[in-house]
Amino acid sequence: MSSCRTLVRASLFSLDSGRRSSHRASFSLPLRSLHFLSPPSRGLGLLRAPGGATARRLGAIPGAVALEPTEASDEDSPPESPAKDAVERLLIDREDVTQLMKMERRPAIGDPGGRWFPYLDRFRCGASHLSSGEVLEALDPLIMDVRKERFRSAVRNRSYSVCLVVEGLCDFGNVSAAFRSADALGFQSVHVVSCDSSKRYRENRHVSMGAEKWLDIELWDSTQECFRLLRSRGYRIATTHLATDAVSIYDMDWSYPTAIVVGNENRGISDEALRLSDLHCSIPMKGMVDSFNVSVAAGILMHHAVCDRTSRLGCHGDLTTEESQILLAEFSLRHSKSAISIAHEYARRRDATPVSKL
Repeated sequence: MSSCRTLVRASLFSLDSGRRSSHRASFSLPLRSLHFLSPPSRGLGLLRAPGGATARRLGAIPGAVALEPTEASDEDSPPESPAKDAVERLLIDREDVTQLMKMERRPAIGDPGGRWFPYLDRFRCGASHLSSGEVLEALDPLIMDVRKERFRSAVRNRSYSVCLVVEGLCDFGNVSAAFRSADALGFQSVHVVSCDSSKRYRENRHVSMGAEKWLDIELWDSTQECFRLLRSRGYRIATTHLATDAVSIYDMDWSYPTAIVVGNENRGISDEALRLSDLHCSIPMKGMVDSFNVSVAAGILMHHAVCDRTSRLGCHGDLTTEESQILLAEFSLRHSKSAISIAHEYARRRDATPVSKL
């Protein structure tokens, strides 16, 4: 009997050892082999391997072979160890925000009686310029068909009729999360007022998942300046605030151009913003607490706005055909670092080609 137990234990030990050795063998393969065995993930940067070892997902490992050609966007996946968080850098350096937008923009002050769309049908290439159609023609070979369809789908569901304003947020993680929700729900325009740049929050690009790259972000030093411009563009300004005069978000008509304002994590909306806004709104809550995390509140507000607009208008996205083409060209120019140089080369060759006089 003792020999039987010994034999059983030896067999189990051999089986367990075989399993462990097979796991070790799977992680000792070259990176190129691993990448084809497992598609890249754009979620968490780390995963737990069998036996407690920690391995990076292949989508974040420099040198791994991509399943798609290298034309894929340079900034879709969060960097492994960013020297400075992308969202933080954008909110501190206005020049970075300006450079993010490629097509020429209209004057910041809009026509209150007109429809607001920020871009002109023109991309400047030195002394020359390209139309949105020419930009798309120039960049067509650069972008894979699946990526182009992703752009078209996003543009179809984009709108400038409702925009998000974040006032005085000091946690860049919350700002990043709000950006991600805005992009996911089809809000193209985001405004940031007086962000506290004295604090430093790292790795927030993992929170935003690169959403800031596809948004139109405008920075403001004062609430009054921001609200004045929004009104010139035809927006009513709705601040989120718990008060007796607050309107439930479920009773609002979101087909009307609206700027949704969310406030600081601790103090909420500033007194100045409350005074200057057109109305106060609130999210009905049924529990013991009377507030949401600010990024959660922003997500709920935007999601309800999309649902309400869809029920009233048939869809949230409301860009015209011309506006859609211009925004599609804008996305294409933001696609990769080489897109700009390719567009400039296209313009140079076009200008160098003699024009037929027939």
